[in-house]
Amino acid sequence: MIFIAVDDEPIVLSVLTRVLSEVEPSSDIHSFGSARKVLAALEGGLRPDVAFLDIEMFGMNGLELAKHIREVSNKTKIVFVTGYPQYALEAYRLHARGYLLKPVSIKKVRAELEELKSPPLQDYGRIHVQTFGNFEIFADGKPLHFKHSKTKELLAFLIDRRGSAVNTSELCAVLWEQKPDSRSVRSHLRTLIADLNHTLSDAGAEEILIKKRNSFSIDCQQLDCDLYDFLRRETYAVNSYNGEYMSQYSWAEMTLATLEQQE
Repeated sequence: MIFIAVDDEPIVLSVLTRVLSEVEPSSDIHSFGSARKVLAALEGGLRPDVAFLDIEMFGMNGLELAKHIREVSNKTKIVFVTGYPQYALEAYRLHARGYLLKPVSIKKVRAELEELKSPPLQDYGRIHVQTFGNFEIFADGKPLHFKHSKTKELLAFLIDRRGSAVNTSELCAVLWEQKPDSRSVRSHLRTLIADLNHTLSDAGAEEILIKKRNSFSIDCQQLDCDLYDFLRRETYAVNSYNGEYMSQYSWAEMTLATLEQQE
């Protein structure tokens, strides 16, 4: 196989090249310190089977470079190698076949190369949820914005429960842990639920929220989520997990502890 490894940090590039040669000793590996050099090699006829690309590079970044590679060699499989998990959604919208978080290792690279032998990954569905790092939710690739910040936290907690129903008392205790359950707190919760329902409806995703009498949950089949994929041991999700989970919410630490045990 023909590999290209691209990173503008010489030490990181050297490590990646060495790991690739150890995993696939019979492969043909070309190392580049910039996107400009890659483009020149492509013009000269180089057609790699797999491109391992850093994302944050001086000048043209890895996401832009991937587009150019695909224009010239649409059979080249793209694997992003980066220290930034927030790029995962955009990477997969470019039909990337892999996503490795630095530092790379023989184990990670071998797993990615094994994954390349499987059928191509499908695009994300209309609604994608990012839980690793900070919590975000996207509709058609664009982040959803809520009128109240607590609405976003409410949705995050429901997603964390993975389809299990919670009642009003539980939600009040989580969202306002320093306040006693009261009429005003429950009124505020009703405002948040209305805001959540309105925002999801505007995004054409109202089916995500399941509401019954004093019961609220998420239909997990209506969205893609890195947490859910991690628990199913999907390669991209395992590799994009960096030890952070819904970092802005203290209640997420219990799930984080569970993830640490499975890592």
